[in-house]
Amino acid sequence: MNPADPSPLWIRGARVLDPASGRDEAKGDLFARDGVFVERLTAAEQAKARVLEGKGLVVAPGFVDLNCRLGEPGRTARETVRTGTRAAAAGGFTTVVTMPDSLPAADNVGTIQLLREICARDAAVRVLPTSTLTKGHEGKALAPIGSLKKAGVVAVTDATSGVQNNEIMRRALEYAAMFDLVVLDHCQDSSMTDGGQMHEGAWSLRLGLRGLPRTAEEIVASSDCLLAELTKARIHLQHLSSAGSAEIVRRAKARRLPVTAEVSGLHLLLSDSALKDYDTRLKLNPPLREEADRAALVAALVDGTLDAVCSDHSPCTATEKDCEFDQAPFGAASLETTFSAAYEAVVLSGAADLALLVARLTAGPAKALGLAAGTLRVGAAADLVLLDPKVKWTPSAKTLYSKSGNNPLTGRTLTGRAVATFVGGHQVHGA
Repeated sequence: MNPADPSPLWIRGARVLDPASGRDEAKGDLFARDGVFVERLTAAEQAKARVLEGKGLVVAPGFVDLNCRLGEPGRTARETVRTGTRAAAAGGFTTVVTMPDSLPAADNVGTIQLLREICARDAAVRVLPTSTLTKGHEGKALAPIGSLKKAGVVAVTDATSGVQNNEIMRRALEYAAMFDLVVLDHCQDSSMTDGGQMHEGAWSLRLGLRGLPRTAEEIVASSDCLLAELTKARIHLQHLSSAGSAEIVRRAKARRLPVTAEVSGLHLLLSDSALKDYDTRLKLNPPLREEADRAALVAALVDGTLDAVCSDHSPCTATEKDCEFDQAPFGAASLETTFSAAYEAVVLSGAADLALLVARLTAGPAKALGLAAGTLRVGAAADLVLLDPKVKWTPSAKTLYSKSGNNPLTGRTLTGRAVATFVGGHQVHGA
């Protein structure tokens, strides 16, 4: 990232919204100096400060994404750190946690160091690496978690491979807990999903596609909660997609188990009926499920069962997606449209207000992984986003920053957008 701007920053007359500190001012000012938030600027500093007029805008902490892929190393045809982090900045994200299913897999110190060097050179936002939980994310032998923690990883996960053996998962949780690392888990029993293309239900039957049953997710979500109780280790359930999974997490939290969970913006907005025209850009893992699941996920986000909204940014090339549905890879590029998708599903629908959504994009994910991010408090890094909650915009392949060609919301009119993003007081997006 570039160093912080030398001049102080003054956001004037915006709605100041910081769920972490309980601050919500209808019209207030925000100040930053030397890359951190300050209570106020002196008269001399105000005179030389960069001033942004915030009338009609909302200033909030920069969003924190716990689940994205940036292409490097090894998948640069899909995305690069340079393009992916600029997409993140355009979406209002100032901190992103990148998954380890790269080529080679991030299961060793050398690969983590390589990624950190690429990020130091090319990243527009803060990139926090994760490592695999097992070697090669094959679910067989544990990765060297201790040395990977020293190399700078903030969590461990086998990404979409998941750990299919409960004994290995138990030992992995115990091992990760020794180094105070959260285990992230993609909840899916692969023995039930082999060959699956979309959610198993009426639409998969109608479209003639093999389904992935919600039970495949719920079985693993249940076992993860039981293992969290047994080991006392922290576990974070990734991109949940079913009403049953949300209820499993709700019960785990009622028992005060060390479990947190997230949902993607697309799973809040869309259901499996969106696949009626075989749009391969909407082939996701986990899949879009039924409307009842979507509504339950929104409700779970509102009541705090789900801690965070993630992008689940999984870039693919347009060519990879331009094929028969059952041949296309899973994943959607979504960093730039996550806020808008969640805003429509949660705020415009009347399910909750903007303050709650911002909490699930900032304080919620930061707390889940224990990150120093997601707040406007004095002394914190000056990572912020200016939001226009009323602007309408239509994303297109030509205007999006991501290198990938698989954002399923292109061509759709969306409401709400990040108009400026700052990292450490330095502007990384916006005019």
